[in-house]
Amino acid sequence: MLRSMYSGVSGMKNFQTKLDVIGNNIANVNTIGYKKSTINFQDLLSQNMSNSGTNPMQVGLGTTTSAINVNHNPGSVMSTGIETDLAIMGNGFFVVQDPEAPGADGQFLTRSGSFSVTTAGNLVTAQGYNVLNSAGAPINVAGYDSFSINRSGEVVGRQADGTETTIAFVGISNPENPEGLKKVGGSMYEVPPNTPTQTAALANTEIGSGMLEMSNVDLTEEFTEMIIAQRGFQANSRTITTSDEILQEVMNLKR
Repeated sequence: MLRSMYSGVSGMKNFQTKLDVIGNNIANVNTIGYKKSTINFQDLLSQNMSNSGTNPMQVGLGTTTSAINVNHNPGSVMSTGIETDLAIMGNGFFVVQDPEAPGADGQFLTRSGSFSVTTAGNLVTAQGYNVLNSAGAPINVAGYDSFSINRSGEVVGRQADGTETTIAFVGISNPENPEGLKKVGGSMYEVPPNTPTQTAALANTEIGSGMLEMSNVDLTEEFTEMIIAQRGFQANSRTITTSDEILQEVMNLKR
């Protein structure tokens, strides 16, 4: 009876964690570049009741969380018409850096391409982080009347007389294991060790200008998973209630 209580408690805890994951996904349904998370369960160790007979007699001791993974499937692309809004049409991440961090420190990966240009001419994120080029340096468009970014990530500056100059290539990082990236907030991830920054062509991807990649959260899936989690939580709570009633009957035997 006590085993059933502990099993029920473990189930309630894990379904609460599942609801936390679902709630975070729903909260970020309109977050640019957000990638939803999924949670998987696994059973705990089983207690051996007897080794006699052909098959072992075991009683499970509940459940635990085995993994919380990030789903990096691409989200839908929304056209904005803003030249500095970029979307990666394939795998990979933009590389950004905190301007106050020296050297390679303060670098992060992101799929959120909502960029703008500062008065100094730097291409930056909404948090003010510099967008890096394929050489790992900030992209600066100062000194040009206008600029554009083509599908290969080439930043082309135009002078008043129509002369065009290649300023830089937008840097793209393509980690070997995107699911293993650690989120740090702001739609950014930590940069894994020994991850090079390269051009879109070398990363085997393309960049769309004037568009943004939206969240890949599907509300239909999230609400369905929420119902499953709610029913699982209720079923585990019923296990605890039933075990309590049985214990109460045992206590009444003394009367």
